[in-house]
Amino acid sequence: MKYIWQCDSWPKLAWDSKALLSLLGRARLMQGNLLGRLSRLGFQLGEEAQADILTEEAIKTAAIEGERLNPQMVRSSVARHLGLREAGLISATRSVDGLVEVILDAAQKYDKILSANRLKGWQAALFPSGYSGLHRIHAGRWRGKEPMRVVSGPLGREKIHFEAPPGEAVEAEMQEFLRWWESSRKTTDGILRAGLAHFYFVTIHPFEDGNGRIARALTDLALAQDEKLNIRYYSLSSQIMEERDGYYKILEKCSKSGRTDLTEWLVWFLECFERAMHRSDKIIGNVLAKADFWQEHTQAELNQRQKKVLNRMLDAGPGRFEGGLTTRKYVGIVKTSRATAFREISDMLEKKILRQLSGKGRNVHYDLVWPRADDKPVRRWFGSQ
Repeated sequence: MKYIWQCDSWPKLAWDSKALLSLLGRARLMQGNLLGRLSRLGFQLGEEAQADILTEEAIKTAAIEGERLNPQMVRSSVARHLGLREAGLISATRSVDGLVEVILDAAQKYDKILSANRLKGWQAALFPSGYSGLHRIHAGRWRGKEPMRVVSGPLGREKIHFEAPPGEAVEAEMQEFLRWWESSRKTTDGILRAGLAHFYFVTIHPFEDGNGRIARALTDLALAQDEKLNIRYYSLSSQIMEERDGYYKILEKCSKSGRTDLTEWLVWFLECFERAMHRSDKIIGNVLAKADFWQEHTQAELNQRQKKVLNRMLDAGPGRFEGGLTTRKYVGIVKTSRATAFREISDMLEKKILRQLSGKGRNVHYDLVWPRADDKPVRRWFGSQ
């Protein structure tokens, strides 16, 4: 069996354009529709949607590698980097800040030259302590001569899913990758280029750790260069996380195919891209619903506790605040007395901000009175086609 990097034609990557034509056309259509919808967002609303996307991107790109991040910590870091109001509400760790900085650097500085030093800076930002878990790594440097393998299974019965090129070849491989990165901007469709860059980089696996996260940042950078936009309104990492098993299977299959034809990988990538576009409608739809809600209740007199609870429900989205709001949940969210919680909920019921769902006594549940979609003719088009 040959790994793809052992093929005589490596690193000349090939694909069947006819097999991809229909998928690429659909991806381009969805991309155009999404960007058209986004043009209807106001500046402040756009920042809110961008923050939601970036937060999800950071959480899910780490989750693909098995790392769970604190969502509120990530959101606070994103807000601080974007200069939003909720910046600094929760202090983020250095590694969370580093991941957010990498994602933002890829999205916002798409015209900046991609160099070896820039990539090494990204990797160092992911591991500011110089440790990956309990293991000391050489952050900000190409990996050494030790074999780099992706394995699973118990000790002594490991299954090797992939083996990267030898460490002494990494410098030359990355020089060739960076040359390809620049030349392909003029010769290859932008979405296909993003998929090719992802696979190409993961195959080289130039770092001791963080290769997957950097590959996904490179994918975002390639898409930003294609769209000529320094903001992200969809998250491929979120969709890859949803399909993580399929993602690893197609990477392994194509890396062991013994040829440099990446048609199967690009088919999977384009279909994943399309589903990521669908997913973004939900996130941006939540932002629009939140804005419509506060516009409708702009004159309502509410204290900070009430606003905090309402924002928590708005962030979850229509019908997705699990179990509805209860007095006990209210107490837990804002750390107040049960009597105060009951009084403030009753106040919002009277103002028709909340509505009672079901139950009696301590089992009463509440939901927001969401603005009706047909009251918003301009925004009804968003996400309905």
